[in-house]
Amino acid sequence: MPGYTTREVDVHVGNHNYRMRALSDRQQFADPGQLAARAGISSSLWCLFGQLWPSGRVLAEAMSTFEIADKRILELGCGLGLSSLVLQRRRADITASDHHPLAESFLQHNATRNLLPHVRYRDLRWEVPDDGLGRFDLIIGSDILYEQGHAALLAAMLVRHAQPAAEILITDPGRGNSAAFTRALVAQGYSVTEQRSRFDDDDHAPFRGRLLSYRRGPLQ
Repeated sequence: MPGYTTREVDVHVGNHNYRMRALSDRQQFADPGQLAARAGISSSLWCLFGQLWPSGRVLAEAMSTFEIADKRILELGCGLGLSSLVLQRRRADITASDHHPLAESFLQHNATRNLLPHVRYRDLRWEVPDDGLGRFDLIIGSDILYEQGHAALLAAMLVRHAQPAAEILITDPGRGNSAAFTRALVAQGYSVTEQRSRFDDDDHAPFRGRLLSYRRGPLQ
């Protein structure tokens, strides 16, 4: 798609370096085919998928050591796909998902750029049931509680796609929408733990950013 520019970003996660194609800045916008408009993505939000955000780096670092054996994993709002690439390198059963019309092409470009196989990808709208997606043991996301309404949408989506014994792991920079999401998941039978985390070098304790972990045992 013409009309935007990109840059290469180097990031170190775990014991590996990753080179990621990202949008050159937060002012990029190009939608000549009206794909973003049809997807309900405004011009002000269009570029957000194409940046390496601190919350995404924190999630990727967590995925570099997380227990993944025998787990089917779903990443929500994958954007450039750093966490999914970390999991792909570890040979996890990972499905990346997003709803931005450029997310898949950036994800697969970044997989190739880092000498990794293409990542299984799903165009996923949280409010639309996807009967073919199935259920997952681990569902992850970085800064996906971006807007106030996302908590309810995400909680409802998890009813459809989380296994009875599931774990949800979310990095949240402290936008103020996690409390409603936590209440919804507690009502679904999850327990919650949170770890305050440094999201960038300018953070000082007590940190606003959190690594939120929700766990649920088999439903009775």
